[in-house]
Amino acid sequence: MRTDRLLARLEQEPRPPAVPAPVMSRTRVVLLWVTLGFYAAVVVAVLSTSWLVRLDWQVMLFRPYKQWPAMHAFLDYFVVLGQRGPTAVLVAAWLGWRSWRQRTLRPLLVMSAALLLLNVTVGAAKLGMGREGPHYATVMGSNEMFLNGDIFPSGHTANAVVTWGILAYLATTERARRSLSVIAALCALGVGATTVYLGTHWVSDVLLGWTAGLLVLLALPWCEPAIDRVERMLLRWRDRLRTGLRGGGPRPGSGLGPLPPLEVTPQPVTAAARQEEEPPAPLGEPPLSPARPTEPVQARVRLRTPGRAHQPSRPEHPPRPVGSH
Repeated sequence: MRTDRLLARLEQEPRPPAVPAPVMSRTRVVLLWVTLGFYAAVVVAVLSTSWLVRLDWQVMLFRPYKQWPAMHAFLDYFVVLGQRGPTAVLVAAWLGWRSWRQRTLRPLLVMSAALLLLNVTVGAAKLGMGREGPHYATVMGSNEMFLNGDIFPSGHTANAVVTWGILAYLATTERARRSLSVIAALCALGVGATTVYLGTHWVSDVLLGWTAGLLVLLALPWCEPAIDRVERMLLRWRDRLRTGLRGGGPRPGSGLGPLPPLEVTPQPVTAAARQEEEPPAPLGEPPLSPARPTEPVQARVRLRTPGRAHQPSRPEHPPRPVGSH
């Protein structure tokens, strides 16, 4: 790839991309209901202490971290890809750059909506079922439900599905969407398996975490109208703020407005005004009757008040000459 093409891709686009947002299609609705049914089946299997709980105990007693201790150091770092804080900051930085480049707030708003759904749904399930983890199990073969735990479903696994799946959800091309979907699936599978290897989650916790994260991604198109309204509202606020900062006018509510414009109206100087400016003649002498020269033009400055009609000036009467009765 040439350097100029690479630099061109880093520049801001002239307008937002004309890519329609995903809609809640019939296929997506079917997948949503199937996934929701699988979610309910896992919960019922754990509540009834079925074969899934027995599998949980078999894997826990196998202790994978003791079977393959050489992988422990690497997987301690790899599991960070499922922690909400570091992954949210990393993905938010990438989507923030995309929002600036594409002149749209949608990537950041979609991520915010997805994380909000994830925290509400997964958090409520964790607190509601209160399952204890493998390290705190007390009764052999029990489901460890409704105690003081908060590991069912697995938060690391659900967060890995949603955080990395958002990148595929926001992809603008089909090729990028497929590639990012594969990467997100590998990250989610790896994080879930790592939590089982480290002994922090049961197998059923991971199954429910994968399902919970997939439910959030499938339900996101229902949030698109609200995301669009929030984006338009934020853009209107931004435009108003820019207009206020660039205008330099008075602050709203200060009561100060712009000064009225000045109007210069030329008016002729009358003979009566000229007589007022001349000194009075001595007693006993008739006043001089000067010839009528060309009347000079004098400019008078008046303030034009908006909304006030022009009133004609009152005619002036010449002063009476001294000595006439």
